[in-house]
Amino acid sequence: MKITLLTGRTFDFKEKFGFNIKVVKSAQAKRLTLRIDEKNHRPILTVPKYCSQNQALKFLEDNHDWMINMLARLPRSTDFSNGETISFFGQKYIILHAPLERRTYFDDGFLKVSGDSEFLHRRTMDFLKQSTLKKLSEMTVKQAKILGCRVSSVAIKDTKSRWGSCSTLGNINYNWRICMAPIHVINYLVCHEVSHLKHPDHSTAFWSCVKDLCPDYEEGRHWLKVKGKDLYKYI
Repeated sequence: MKITLLTGRTFDFKEKFGFNIKVVKSAQAKRLTLRIDEKNHRPILTVPKYCSQNQALKFLEDNHDWMINMLARLPRSTDFSNGETISFFGQKYIILHAPLERRTYFDDGFLKVSGDSEFLHRRTMDFLKQSTLKKLSEMTVKQAKILGCRVSSVAIKDTKSRWGSCSTLGNINYNWRICMAPIHVINYLVCHEVSHLKHPDHSTAFWSCVKDLCPDYEEGRHWLKVKGKDLYKYI
């Protein structure tokens, strides 16, 4: 990201610090703050309304080592690879490049991926998305029936900021990466979104509804908060 200083000089964050930094100006902020956007692998600087650019840059310089250390802790992005073991709805599969196959499919503990090796990552991801949509659609409709609610549609998204969403029209979206989480975590997410069909908020009644559908929901919720970011290594 680049900004133009009052002197007219252009300042490039990546050139200066070695990585991009998102700057958010806030009228409500009382002081300069830094946090790490774990899903987009970048620091976010919040700047109060009356803070000068020089103050903000000095703050970043003073916290340069902290930003480097925090970014180093994040999982590095990677591609699906031949021989890698992945989890899909609680089951382990070994990715096996099968160039002579005409399609990609699960087979006795293997995920056989057709096509040229250079397309293995994309083909694996596309197959997981398609398979995830089918499974989550079935799980969502099943849980909605328990509540006596109707689901308008279920879709798979490539989101960066949330694992799922439910609109007032009954459209439920899921982040495709959830398929690689433990099955109890997936079940929690489905119950969470389905509960929004009945309670479009996060009230006490909402969480009571989630608990009725998923008694151990707190375990799934905790897992997403602590380990969910690890699934974002696949982009």
